[in-house]
Amino acid sequence: MGVVEVLDPVQPARAGGWKVDVSRGERNGRVSSEWFNRPDDERYLSLDDLWASVKGRSERSRSRVVQTAEIRVEAARDNPERLHLMLPKAQEPVAPTHWAFGQLASIVGAPASYLRQLPAPLAGINLQYGLTNHRAEQVKTFETEDGRTELRAVTGPDYGRIHDFELVEAVQRIAGNGTGDTRWKVPGVLDWSTGVYNPDVEISRDTTTLYASDRDVFLFLVDDRNPIEAGKLPDGSPDLYFRGFYCWNSEVGAKTLGMASFYLRAVCQNRNLWGVEDFQEIRIRHSKYAASRFAHEAAPALTRFANSSPQGFVNGIKAARQQIVARSDGDRADFLRKRGFSKAEFWQDHREGADGRGPTAREHLRLRAGHHAACARQDPAGCAPRHGRPRQEAPRPSGVT
Repeated sequence: MGVVEVLDPVQPARAGGWKVDVSRGERNGRVSSEWFNRPDDERYLSLDDLWASVKGRSERSRSRVVQTAEIRVEAARDNPERLHLMLPKAQEPVAPTHWAFGQLASIVGAPASYLRQLPAPLAGINLQYGLTNHRAEQVKTFETEDGRTELRAVTGPDYGRIHDFELVEAVQRIAGNGTGDTRWKVPGVLDWSTGVYNPDVEISRDTTTLYASDRDVFLFLVDDRNPIEAGKLPDGSPDLYFRGFYCWNSEVGAKTLGMASFYLRAVCQNRNLWGVEDFQEIRIRHSKYAASRFAHEAAPALTRFANSSPQGFVNGIKAARQQIVARSDGDRADFLRKRGFSKAEFWQDHREGADGRGPTAREHLRLRAGHHAACARQDPAGCAPRHGRPRQEAPRPSGVT
Protein backbone atom coordinates (compact mmCIF):
# COMPACT_ATOMS: atom_id res chain seq x y z
CA MET A 1 0.00 0.00 0.00
CA GLY A 2 3.05 2.25 -0.27
CA VAL A 3 3.39 2.98 3.45
CA VAL A 4 6.74 2.82 5.23
CA GLU A 5 6.29 1.33 8.70
CA VAL A 6 8.81 2.11 11.42
CA LEU A 7 8.66 -0.70 13.94
CA ASP A 8 10.04 0.50 17.28
CA PRO A 9 10.95 -1.90 20.05
CA VAL A 10 8.00 -2.28 22.41
CA GLN A 11 8.49 -2.53 26.15
CA PRO A 12 6.23 -5.11 27.81
CA ALA A 13 3.85 -3.46 30.25
CA ARG A 14 4.31 -4.17 33.93
CA ALA A 15 1.79 -6.74 35.12
CA GLY A 16 -1.36 -4.88 36.18
CA GLY A 17 -0.22 -1.52 34.83
CA TRP A 18 0.94 1.63 36.63
CA LYS A 19 -0.40 3.70 39.49
CA VAL A 20 -1.19 7.24 38.29
CA ASP A 21 -2.46 10.47 39.86
CA VAL A 22 -5.17 11.92 37.60
CA SER A 23 -5.96 14.76 40.02
CA ARG A 24 -3.02 16.61 38.45
CA GLY A 25 -3.10 18.18 35.01
CA GLU A 26 -6.22 18.72 32.94
CA ARG A 27 -9.04 16.63 31.54
CA ASN A 28 -9.59 16.58 27.77
CA GLY A 29 -12.94 15.30 26.49
CA ARG A 30 -12.39 15.50 22.73
CA VAL A 31 -11.75 11.78 22.26
CA SER A 32 -14.63 10.90 24.58
CA SER A 33 -17.00 12.96 22.44
CA GLU A 34 -15.88 11.08 19.33
CA TRP A 35 -16.17 7.73 21.11
CA PHE A 36 -19.68 8.44 22.39
CA ASN A 37 -21.12 9.58 19.05
CA ARG A 38 -19.67 6.96 16.69
CA PRO A 39 -21.93 4.06 15.63
CA ASP A 40 -20.38 0.61 15.15
CA ASP A 41 -19.91 0.97 11.40
CA GLU A 42 -17.59 3.96 12.00
CA ARG A 43 -15.29 2.09 14.41
CA TYR A 44 -12.17 0.24 13.23
CA LEU A 45 -9.95 -2.18 15.09
CA SER A 46 -6.70 -1.42 13.28
CA LEU A 47 -5.09 1.20 11.09
CA ASP A 48 -4.88 -1.31 8.24
CA ASP A 49 -8.66 -1.79 8.26
CA LEU A 50 -9.24 1.95 8.48
CA TRP A 51 -6.79 2.65 5.65
CA ALA A 52 -8.38 0.03 3.39
CA SER A 53 -11.80 1.60 3.85
CA VAL A 54 -10.87 5.22 3.18
CA LYS A 55 -8.36 4.35 0.46
CA GLY A 56 -10.91 2.26 -1.44
CA ARG A 57 -13.41 5.08 -1.18
CA SER A 58 -10.87 7.55 -2.55
CA GLU A 59 -10.05 5.31 -5.50
CA ARG A 60 -13.73 5.29 -6.46
CA SER A 61 -13.94 9.09 -6.30
CA ARG A 62 -13.15 11.94 -8.62
CA SER A 63 -13.05 15.71 -8.28
CA ARG A 64 -13.67 18.29 -10.95
CA VAL A 65 -14.54 21.96 -11.41
CA VAL A 66 -17.82 22.67 -13.19
CA GLN A 67 -19.79 25.73 -14.22
CA THR A 68 -22.71 26.23 -11.86
CA ALA A 69 -24.96 27.44 -14.65
CA GLU A 70 -24.54 24.05 -16.37
CA ILE A 71 -25.78 22.01 -13.39
CA ARG A 72 -29.34 20.80 -13.81
CA VAL A 73 -31.55 19.98 -10.83
CA GLU A 74 -34.31 17.45 -11.35
CA ALA A 75 -36.63 15.22 -9.35
CA ALA A 76 -36.08 11.52 -9.92
CA ARG A 77 -38.54 10.09 -12.43
CA ASP A 78 -39.09 6.93 -10.41
CA ASN A 79 -39.42 8.85 -7.16
CA PRO A 80 -40.67 12.45 -7.37
CA GLU A 81 -39.75 13.00 -3.71
CA ARG A 82 -35.96 12.77 -4.33
CA LEU A 83 -33.61 15.21 -6.03
CA HIS A 84 -30.86 14.37 -8.50
CA LEU A 85 -28.30 16.58 -10.20
CA MET A 86 -27.09 16.36 -13.79
CA LEU A 87 -23.49 17.58 -13.97
CA PRO A 88 -21.81 18.68 -17.22
CA LYS A 89 -20.64 15.75 -19.39
CA ALA A 90 -22.02 13.22 -16.89
CA GLN A 91 -23.56 10.00 -18.22
CA GLU A 92 -26.08 9.69 -15.39
CA PRO A 93 -27.47 11.88 -12.59
CA VAL A 94 -25.75 12.03 -9.20
CA ALA A 95 -27.47 11.89 -5.83
CA PRO A 96 -26.28 14.51 -3.33
CA THR A 97 -25.63 13.28 0.18
CA HIS A 98 -27.20 15.05 3.12
CA TRP A 99 -23.91 16.91 3.67
CA ALA A 100 -23.41 17.85 0.00
CA PHE A 101 -26.96 19.18 -0.27
CA GLY A 102 -26.25 21.50 2.66
CA GLN A 103 -23.04 22.70 1.02
CA LEU A 104 -24.80 23.32 -2.28
CA ALA A 105 -27.57 25.29 -0.60
CA SER A 106 -25.02 27.37 1.30
CA ILE A 107 -23.06 28.19 -1.86
CA VAL A 108 -26.12 29.55 -3.64
CA GLY A 109 -27.30 31.38 -0.53
CA ALA A 110 -30.39 29.26 0.16
CA PRO A 111 -31.34 28.05 3.67
CA ALA A 112 -30.81 24.28 3.59
CA SER A 113 -33.09 23.65 6.58
CA TYR A 114 -35.97 25.33 4.73
CA LEU A 115 -35.33 23.56 1.43
CA ARG A 116 -35.36 20.21 3.21
CA GLN A 117 -38.95 20.83 4.26
CA LEU A 118 -40.14 21.42 0.69
CA PRO A 119 -41.32 18.83 -1.83
CA ALA A 120 -38.48 17.86 -4.16
CA PRO A 121 -39.82 19.68 -7.26
CA LEU A 122 -40.20 22.96 -5.37
CA ALA A 123 -36.80 22.63 -3.69
CA GLY A 124 -35.33 21.89 -7.11
CA ILE A 125 -36.75 25.08 -8.60
CA ASN A 126 -35.17 27.16 -5.83
CA LEU A 127 -31.81 25.45 -6.19
CA GLN A 128 -31.85 25.77 -9.97
CA TYR A 129 -32.47 29.48 -9.73
CA GLY A 130 -29.60 29.91 -7.29
CA LEU A 131 -27.19 27.90 -9.46
CA THR A 132 -28.12 29.78 -12.61
CA ASN A 133 -27.50 33.13 -10.93
CA HIS A 134 -24.49 32.09 -8.84
CA ARG A 135 -21.93 34.93 -9.08
CA ALA A 136 -18.86 32.77 -8.43
CA GLU A 137 -19.75 30.77 -11.60
CA GLN A 138 -17.72 27.67 -10.64
CA VAL A 139 -17.78 24.97 -7.94
CA LYS A 140 -15.65 21.91 -7.26
CA THR A 141 -17.56 18.64 -6.97
CA PHE A 142 -16.43 15.40 -5.31
CA GLU A 143 -18.24 12.32 -6.60
CA THR A 144 -17.94 8.71 -5.40
CA GLU A 145 -19.10 5.49 -7.06
CA ASP A 146 -20.78 3.21 -4.52
CA GLY A 147 -23.44 1.26 -6.37
CA ARG A 148 -24.69 4.63 -7.55
CA THR A 149 -22.87 7.90 -8.09
CA GLU A 150 -23.02 10.05 -4.96
CA LEU A 151 -22.17 13.71 -4.81
CA ARG A 152 -20.28 13.82 -1.49
CA ALA A 153 -19.07 17.43 -1.51
CA VAL A 154 -19.60 20.76 -3.26
CA THR A 155 -16.97 23.40 -2.47
CA GLY A 156 -15.35 26.46 -3.94
CA PRO A 157 -13.04 25.90 -6.94
CA ASP A 158 -9.90 26.55 -4.84
CA TYR A 159 -10.72 24.03 -2.12
CA GLY A 160 -7.49 22.19 -1.20
CA ARG A 161 -8.56 18.60 -0.62
CA ILE A 162 -6.46 16.40 1.65
CA HIS A 163 -7.75 12.86 1.35
CA ASP A 164 -8.53 10.94 4.51
CA PHE A 165 -6.24 8.08 3.52
CA GLU A 166 -3.28 10.51 3.35
CA LEU A 167 -3.66 11.31 7.03
CA VAL A 168 -4.00 7.61 7.90
CA GLU A 169 -0.83 6.83 5.93
CA ALA A 170 1.08 9.54 7.80
CA VAL A 171 0.05 7.93 11.09
CA GLN A 172 0.93 4.43 9.84
CA ARG A 173 4.49 5.55 9.16
CA ILE A 174 5.06 5.92 12.89
CA ALA A 175 2.40 3.62 14.36
CA GLY A 176 2.30 0.59 12.06
CA ASN A 177 -1.06 -1.09 12.56
CA GLY A 178 -1.85 0.83 15.77
CA THR A 179 -2.43 -2.38 17.72
CA GLY A 180 0.91 -2.73 19.53
CA ASP A 181 3.30 -3.72 16.73
CA THR A 182 5.04 -0.39 17.47
CA ARG A 183 5.11 1.72 20.60
CA TRP A 184 2.01 3.63 19.39
CA LYS A 185 -1.30 1.87 19.98
CA VAL A 186 -4.95 2.16 20.91
CA PRO A 187 -4.97 3.16 24.61
CA GLY A 188 -5.69 1.00 27.62
CA VAL A 189 -8.09 1.79 30.47
CA LEU A 190 -7.87 3.40 33.91
CA ASP A 191 -9.30 1.42 36.84
CA TRP A 192 -10.96 4.07 39.00
CA SER A 193 -11.21 1.76 42.01
CA THR A 194 -7.43 1.33 42.26
CA GLY A 195 -6.05 4.32 40.33
CA VAL A 196 -4.06 1.89 38.16
CA TYR A 197 -3.79 2.44 34.42
CA ASN A 198 -3.64 -0.81 32.43
CA PRO A 199 -2.25 -0.38 28.88
CA ASP A 200 -3.01 -3.95 27.81
CA VAL A 201 -6.72 -3.99 27.02
CA GLU A 202 -8.28 -5.93 24.16
CA ILE A 203 -9.15 -3.71 21.21
CA SER A 204 -12.88 -3.97 20.48
CA ARG A 205 -15.68 -1.82 19.10
CA ASP A 206 -16.13 -0.42 22.60
CA THR A 207 -12.45 0.42 23.25
CA THR A 208 -11.11 1.42 19.83
CA THR A 209 -10.15 5.03 19.11
CA LEU A 210 -9.89 4.69 15.31
CA TYR A 211 -12.92 6.21 13.57
CA ALA A 212 -14.09 7.06 10.05
CA SER A 213 -17.41 8.11 8.56
CA ASP A 214 -18.53 9.33 5.15
CA ARG A 215 -17.50 12.83 6.32
CA ASP A 216 -14.29 12.46 8.33
CA VAL A 217 -11.62 10.40 10.08
CA PHE A 218 -10.39 10.66 13.67
CA LEU A 219 -7.50 8.74 15.25
CA PHE A 220 -6.13 8.69 18.81
CA LEU A 221 -3.04 6.70 19.82
CA VAL A 222 -0.76 6.59 22.86
CA ASP A 223 2.68 5.32 23.82
CA ASP A 224 1.39 3.85 27.08
CA ARG A 225 3.81 0.95 27.48
CA ASN A 226 6.70 3.33 28.01
CA PRO A 227 5.88 5.58 31.00
CA ILE A 228 7.82 8.77 31.61
CA GLU A 229 8.69 9.72 35.18
CA ALA A 230 8.62 13.46 35.89
CA GLY A 231 9.20 13.90 39.59
CA LYS A 232 7.52 12.34 42.59
CA LEU A 233 4.05 12.37 44.09
CA PRO A 234 3.55 13.50 47.72
CA ASP A 235 3.76 9.85 48.87
CA GLY A 236 7.11 9.42 47.15
CA SER A 237 5.86 7.29 44.26
CA PRO A 238 6.78 8.33 40.70
CA ASP A 239 4.56 10.79 38.82
CA LEU A 240 4.08 8.94 35.51
CA TYR A 241 3.09 10.29 32.10
CA PHE A 242 2.56 8.81 28.66
CA ARG A 243 2.80 10.45 25.26
CA GLY A 244 -0.31 10.69 23.11
CA PHE A 245 -1.72 12.37 20.02
CA TYR A 246 -4.95 12.57 18.08
CA CYS A 247 -5.60 13.84 14.57
CA TRP A 248 -8.57 14.40 12.30
CA ASN A 249 -9.52 15.33 8.75
CA SER A 250 -12.48 15.71 6.42
CA GLU A 251 -12.00 15.33 2.69
CA VAL A 252 -15.51 16.71 2.07
CA GLY A 253 -15.06 20.00 3.94
CA ALA A 254 -16.85 19.11 7.19
CA LYS A 255 -13.83 20.18 9.28
CA THR A 256 -10.21 21.23 9.06
CA LEU A 257 -7.23 18.92 9.15
CA GLY A 258 -5.57 18.98 12.54
CA MET A 259 -3.50 17.15 15.09
CA ALA A 260 -2.78 17.57 18.77
CA SER A 261 0.12 16.16 20.80
CA PHE A 262 0.38 16.04 24.58
CA TYR A 263 1.45 14.13 27.67
CA LEU A 264 -1.22 12.43 29.76
CA ARG A 265 -1.51 10.21 32.80
CA ALA A 266 -4.45 7.97 31.90
CA VAL A 267 -7.41 7.24 29.62
CA CYS A 268 -10.67 6.07 31.19
CA GLN A 269 -13.24 3.68 29.74
CA ASN A 270 -15.25 6.60 28.34
CA ARG A 271 -12.08 7.73 26.54
CA ASN A 272 -11.63 10.89 28.58
CA LEU A 273 -7.98 11.94 28.78
CA TRP A 274 -6.80 12.60 32.35
CA GLY A 275 -3.77 14.45 33.68
CA VAL A 276 -3.04 16.16 30.36
CA GLU A 277 0.02 18.43 30.18
CA ASP A 278 1.91 20.30 27.44
CA PHE A 279 -1.01 20.23 24.99
CA GLN A 280 -0.09 21.51 21.50
CA GLU A 281 -2.29 21.67 18.43
CA ILE A 282 -1.96 22.48 14.73
CA ARG A 283 -4.84 23.09 12.31
CA ILE A 284 -4.77 23.42 8.52
CA ARG A 285 -7.70 24.82 6.57
CA HIS A 286 -8.45 23.22 3.23
CA SER A 287 -7.35 26.26 1.27
CA LYS A 288 -5.58 26.26 -2.07
CA TYR A 289 -2.19 25.12 -0.71
CA ALA A 290 -3.46 22.83 2.05
CA ALA A 291 -1.96 19.67 0.55
CA SER A 292 1.47 21.30 0.46
CA ARG A 293 1.20 22.46 4.06
CA PHE A 294 0.19 18.97 5.17
CA ALA A 295 3.20 17.44 3.42
CA HIS A 296 5.68 20.01 4.72
CA GLU A 297 4.27 20.93 8.15
CA ALA A 298 1.72 18.58 9.68
CA ALA A 299 3.12 15.17 8.71
CA PRO A 300 6.71 16.07 9.70
CA ALA A 301 5.47 17.55 13.00
CA LEU A 302 3.78 14.25 13.84
CA THR A 303 6.96 12.33 13.07
CA ARG A 304 9.09 14.71 15.15
CA PHE A 305 6.81 14.29 18.15
CA ALA A 306 6.81 10.51 17.81
CA ASN A 307 10.59 10.38 17.73
CA SER A 308 11.37 13.21 20.17
CA SER A 309 12.91 12.87 23.60
CA PRO A 310 10.66 13.72 26.57
CA GLN A 311 13.59 15.25 28.47
CA GLY A 312 12.57 18.83 27.72
CA PHE A 313 9.08 18.17 29.09
CA VAL A 314 10.48 16.46 32.20
CA ASN A 315 12.88 19.32 32.88
CA GLY A 316 10.04 21.84 32.52
CA ILE A 317 7.93 19.97 35.06
CA LYS A 318 10.79 19.83 37.56
CA ALA A 319 11.63 23.52 37.12
CA ALA A 320 7.99 24.55 37.65
CA ARG A 321 7.74 22.50 40.83
CA GLN A 322 10.87 24.09 42.25
CA GLN A 323 9.71 27.66 41.60
CA ILE A 324 8.42 29.39 44.73
CA VAL A 325 5.72 31.92 43.90
CA ALA A 326 4.67 32.91 47.44
CA ARG A 327 6.13 32.66 50.93
CA SER A 328 3.16 33.88 52.95
CA ASP A 329 -0.61 33.49 52.92
CA GLY A 330 -1.00 37.08 51.74
CA ASP A 331 1.34 36.59 48.77
CA ARG A 332 -0.31 33.32 48.02
CA ALA A 333 -3.82 34.86 48.02
CA ASP A 334 -2.63 37.66 45.70
CA PHE A 335 -1.11 35.13 43.31
CA LEU A 336 -4.32 33.12 43.09
CA ARG A 337 -6.63 36.15 42.86
CA LYS A 338 -4.70 37.53 39.87
CA ARG A 339 -5.32 34.21 38.10
CA GLY A 340 -9.06 34.14 38.66
CA PHE A 341 -9.30 31.97 41.78
CA SER A 342 -11.86 32.84 44.45
CA LYS A 343 -11.19 33.35 48.14
CA ALA A 344 -13.01 30.09 48.93
CA GLU A 345 -10.77 28.16 46.56
CA PHE A 346 -7.70 29.70 48.20
CA TRP A 347 -8.70 28.58 51.68
CA GLN A 348 -9.65 25.11 50.44
CA ASP A 349 -6.19 24.74 48.92
CA HIS A 350 -4.63 26.19 52.05
CA ARG A 351 -6.28 23.54 54.24
CA GLU A 352 -5.53 20.64 51.88
CA GLY A 353 -2.00 21.64 50.91
CA ALA A 354 -0.51 23.09 54.10
CA ASP A 355 2.67 21.08 54.51
CA GLY A 356 5.16 23.64 55.79
CA ARG A 357 6.59 24.78 52.47
CA GLY A 358 5.74 27.45 49.92
CA PRO A 359 3.34 26.52 47.10
CA THR A 360 4.75 25.97 43.62
CA ALA A 361 3.53 27.54 40.39
CA ARG A 362 2.34 24.33 38.80
CA GLU A 363 0.48 23.23 41.93
CA HIS A 364 -1.57 26.44 41.91
CA LEU A 365 -2.43 26.12 38.24
CA ARG A 366 -3.54 22.53 38.82
CA LEU A 367 -6.05 23.32 41.57
CA ARG A 368 -9.16 23.56 39.41
CA ALA A 369 -8.32 20.58 37.23
CA GLY A 370 -7.66 18.55 40.36
CA HIS A 371 -10.97 19.63 41.83
CA HIS A 372 -12.88 18.43 38.75
CA ALA A 373 -11.01 15.13 38.75
CA ALA A 374 -11.88 14.61 42.41
CA CYS A 375 -15.55 15.26 41.65
CA ALA A 376 -15.44 12.62 38.91
CA ARG A 377 -14.00 10.08 41.32
CA GLN A 378 -16.63 10.86 43.95
CA ASP A 379 -19.41 10.44 41.39
CA PRO A 380 -18.91 7.07 39.69
CA ALA A 381 -21.75 7.82 37.32
CA GLY A 382 -19.65 10.66 35.95
CA CYS A 383 -17.33 8.13 34.36
CA ALA A 384 -19.53 5.05 34.13
CA PRO A 385 -19.14 3.02 30.93
CA ARG A 386 -21.42 4.16 28.14
CA HIS A 387 -22.08 2.66 24.77
CA GLY A 388 -21.71 4.59 21.53
CA ARG A 389 -24.79 5.77 19.75
CA PRO A 390 -25.38 6.89 16.16
CA ARG A 391 -24.90 10.54 15.33
CA GLN A 392 -28.21 12.39 15.34
CA GLU A 393 -28.96 14.47 12.28
CA ALA A 394 -31.71 16.91 11.45
CA PRO A 395 -34.72 15.27 9.78
CA ARG A 396 -34.21 14.98 6.06
CA PRO A 397 -36.76 16.73 3.87
CA SER A 398 -39.05 15.04 1.53
CA GLY A 399 -37.03 15.34 -1.59
CA VAL A 400 -33.47 15.43 -0.22
CA THR A 401 -31.20 12.54 0.68
